[in-house]
Amino acid sequence: MDIASGIVVYILLWWWIFFMSLPFGVRRAETVEIGHDTGAPEKPHLWKKALATTVLAAILWIGVNWVIEAELFSFREMAKKF
Repeated sequence: MDIASGIVVYILLWWWIFFMSLPFGVRRAETVEIGHDTGAPEKPHLWKKALATTVLAAILWIGVNWVIEAELFSFREMAKKF
């Protein structure tokens, strides 16, 4: 996988994992101030989620890169059959 493809794959993995991690540990605020949304989380812990997302995306990227480099399956080979 070349550099541009690797960056794109990492960014896609990062956003995918980040959006999946957003609901974890979210609790609604019990006392809502005027002008605030009633469904807004009390402490969203975005920095922790972003850090965990970065680590998990790196691990998954290594796995995806290994699958691509090892040529366990190839879209090019599959396309040749059609």
